[in-house]
Amino acid sequence: MELKDLYRLVRRGEGDTLEFKRKAAHPEKIVREFVAFANTKGGNVLIGVDDNGNIPGVKYAEEEIYVLNKALAKLCKPRLKYEYNIIPLDEDESRAVVHYKVPESKKRPHYALPDENTDWGKAYVRLADKSIQASKEVRNVIKFSKRKYGKILQIQEKEKVLLEYLGEHESITLSKFQEISKLNRYKASWILVNLVVSNILKINPSDKEDTFSMAPIINL
Repeated sequence: MELKDLYRLVRRGEGDTLEFKRKAAHPEKIVREFVAFANTKGGNVLIGVDDNGNIPGVKYAEEEIYVLNKALAKLCKPRLKYEYNIIPLDEDESRAVVHYKVPESKKRPHYALPDENTDWGKAYVRLADKSIQASKEVRNVIKFSKRKYGKILQIQEKEKVLLEYLGEHESITLSKFQEISKLNRYKASWILVNLVVSNILKINPSDKEDTFSMAPIINL
């Protein structure tokens, strides 16, 4: 990436595929952003850019890279792929921005670990300009959507209740589906996940409570 490309990218502002970080301080928190991008549709992390879009850069780019790469190796499971490059901001290269590119991962979901002595952590997904913790339903949708074989879905009584509700309402939450179906949380969750994996519903992640709505119809 060249300097002109950097300016063009920064003007877009933070969003579902772009995150700004002033420095690589608290790298364990930055790992969450990488995990969220890898679990969603990929994205870019710029080290040396303020939240408001100012570009002060960093003085020691190699040190920022060392700290962050070390954290990514120890605090992300499974390990994710990424690329990075240094973009000098002036001719003497006294300050620079570090650009990380994170592709959507084939090994998702990835988890951010709280420390290197912990075996498991939390999964995150990207929602607008935030990285939010993924619910159990989101994690299961990610897992089962990777399967190559098709799932045979049988529309039974509880599924009919759900689809009838969505015929009259824009979306539904897991708790609301439990209420109208009289199912426990486990069974209600699996019905919703199966309908999403079967492309009948779509899941809308939220930092409060996920919602489920009818998937868009694809015209062939």
